[in-house]
Amino acid sequence: MTNSDLTRHQVTSGKKKGQWRVRARLLDLVPGRSGVVYADWLTERNTAFRDGIKVATLDTFQGYKNALDDELEDATAVLDAFHVVKLGTEAVDDVRRRVQQATLGHRGRKGDPLHSIATILHCSADRLTDKQKARLATAIAAHEAHEEVSIAWQATGQLRQAYHCQDLTQGKKIAEKILESFPSCPIPEIRRLGKTLNRWKEAFLAYFTTNRANNGGAEAINGLIELHRRVARGFRNRDNYRLRMLLVGGGLPTMSTYPHRRYEEPDR
Repeated sequence: MTNSDLTRHQVTSGKKKGQWRVRARLLDLVPGRSGVVYADWLTERNTAFRDGIKVATLDTFQGYKNALDDELEDATAVLDAFHVVKLGTEAVDDVRRRVQQATLGHRGRKGDPLHSIATILHCSADRLTDKQKARLATAIAAHEAHEEVSIAWQATGQLRQAYHCQDLTQGKKIAEKILESFPSCPIPEIRRLGKTLNRWKEAFLAYFTTNRANNGGAEAINGLIELHRRVARGFRNRDNYRLRMLLVGGGLPTMSTYPHRRYEEPDR
């Protein structure tokens, strides 16, 4: 499990000196991926560290949410936008597969109308080219049952619309409409998505009141970890692996930063 810091830092040099920016930094790397592991890690930190955490972004893993509620009572939990849109995309895929089986009796194959638009259904309507729009319309018109796929795609497109709104207040209104309408949708996959989002209602809506807090920095750190693990062709010693990734992820001071100091692991 990786823990990352997304605190805003002030630029101290260059053209952007004085401006504030978010720079992801790896805090720690511990074995296991469970709420208990996360809660124990937070418990080991000092009170000042825990009190300094104001916003915590996460995916829909309930274990992490339980740990946040128990150990960081005053922090605002935010459901990451990427993972919410991913849930919507998966719901559309589930509808497409179900309709495919109901109409043709087999999984998608080359030449099947719905199989031909599987990738298109992962995009928002405003990003489609005229050619893609034509392919989509042709596939939906091929069978009356395909209309269910179109409705599901349009419904989940509202999630992207909410997140893309320049005005956060307007985006929140769209999100609240989603929470109200999805649970009563006749399409079972969209209804299930609506129930999931309502279980995470506070964290879902918190995106619009925390200046778009998200997991982007943490995902970037994960990418660096995977890259350097491949470059090293694996690690046999877990402590060496942890220290290497802390160095890569900005969690350790380097000799170039502090040439006159010996490294000592910082207090947490």
